[in-house]
Amino acid sequence: MTSTLEHLDTEGAVRASVELPWRTVVWDDPVNLMTYVSYVFRSYFGFARAEAERLMLLVHTEGRAAVATGNREAMERHAQAMHGYGLQATVERVEP
Repeated sequence: MTSTLEHLDTEGAVRASVELPWRTVVWDDPVNLMTYVSYVFRSYFGFARAEAERLMLLVHTEGRAAVATGNREAMERHAQAMHGYGLQATVERVEP
């Protein structure tokens, strides 16, 4: 039998796990031009030109860039939207 304290601790750990944010990551690919990736970031996410170009350069030089952070459902919608633009994107949990 578990004590009340152990039970509350388990509930807190589960709640914290559920509340951790997620992020949408866009990956580099050999197909899309850098100008197109920047355009997608500006048009879909509404980033200013400088921010869109900064993220695009991360994709190009580092191979990936986190473009959004939030709840899992919203990040999955963003990833699907990126797929619709022909970009490779995934969703991952943000680790504390």
